[in-house]
Amino acid sequence: MAETSRVRLAAIFTPVVIVAALGYFVDIYDLLLFSIVRIKSLTSLGYTKAEADKYGLLLINIQMIGMLVGGVFWGMLGDKRGRLSVLFGSIILYSLANIANGFITDLTQYEVLRFIAGFGLAGELGAGITLVSESLSTEHRGYGTMIVGVVGVSGAVFAGVISHVLDDWWYCYILGGALGLALLLMRIGVYESGLFKDMLEHKVDRGNFLKLFTRRDTFMKYLRCILIGIPTWFAVGILITFSPTFAGRDLLDIQGTIDPGYAIMYTYAGITAGNLLCSWMSQYMRSRRKAVLWFLILTAIGFVMYFAAHGCSAAYFYIAMVVTGVGTGFWAVVITNSAEQFGTNIRATVATTVPNLIRASLTPISLIYAWLYGYFNKLVSAEILAVFIILIPLVSLYYMEETFTKDLNYLEEI
Repeated sequence: MAETSRVRLAAIFTPVVIVAALGYFVDIYDLLLFSIVRIKSLTSLGYTKAEADKYGLLLINIQMIGMLVGGVFWGMLGDKRGRLSVLFGSIILYSLANIANGFITDLTQYEVLRFIAGFGLAGELGAGITLVSESLSTEHRGYGTMIVGVVGVSGAVFAGVISHVLDDWWYCYILGGALGLALLLMRIGVYESGLFKDMLEHKVDRGNFLKLFTRRDTFMKYLRCILIGIPTWFAVGILITFSPTFAGRDLLDIQGTIDPGYAIMYTYAGITAGNLLCSWMSQYMRSRRKAVLWFLILTAIGFVMYFAAHGCSAAYFYIAMVVTGVGTGFWAVVITNSAEQFGTNIRATVATTVPNLIRASLTPISLIYAWLYGYFNKLVSAEILAVFIILIPLVSLYYMEETFTKDLNYLEEI
């Protein structure tokens, strides 16, 4: 039994898995770092707190646009030129943008570098998950993507800690860039996916993003992959980011001060644990769909705890965020499932664009939230939205194909 365990661990902890996991760690570190230091960084550039809130939202949207454009670009590149081209190119781009971000002197420079960083960050997760899924056996690939997810989202916890340890926000950016460049050296020994190499022997349309929208069944399958992931970014983008506002006396009247840095850190600690548990459950139950279902239920419980926290202590409110984080920790399984849904000739495009479109869902979610706020207060608006944020993924999951035992060595007819 001991020998079997050692063999299994050796089959899972491959250089591909380790490098993809560390790459996603740096990805999440940078992605959440801006949310943590945005006020500190903008006020240090001479803006008032009110202006920092205004320009902070602008910078988030610019970064998101960069991720949307980058998601399509890196996804298509991954299917046309290989998964490794994305892993190398994306990390070089966002690492250099991070380092440069530590030396900015005005808002325009900040805007340009946030776009470049977002563009670079867009390719990391999809390429990593695709490469891991195609490199490991059917029985092991779920464990491999679990490691990628768990190590990756812990980068947000690291960002929260670093932001409190380092007094100067620009050091945090430079550190992220340095970590990315150090990781680049580790990638030299990583090999391309065998399935991608085999595909090159066939004359087939590769990485054609627009073909995902030409057939109804293909588009609906793609859309479902996106919709089941939206609770994560509703939780992070609305409930956690604006937790100090919801905690106010006129809303939840939380007894104590809610720190946005700690809110993100505790939530992502929960998401880290959730990724570990959800990925393990998908392997144990031999089903991606069943694992995601249980975690959607847990997410709903976290939402109820959050909205029912009237007059409670700050400690309880943080616990509600942790539970919500655990519930939305099905992120790695969602992206793995997306990669497994499609053939080798379009897999990297799907696995790279899906997480970025899920992240981008925060924009329409925010607009709907703002519209509801015209009729209700902020808390009631968030509660109404939360109901649909749970129901939509449940419906999408019901119609989704189970992919746990699916052989990934096939081409998509598009």
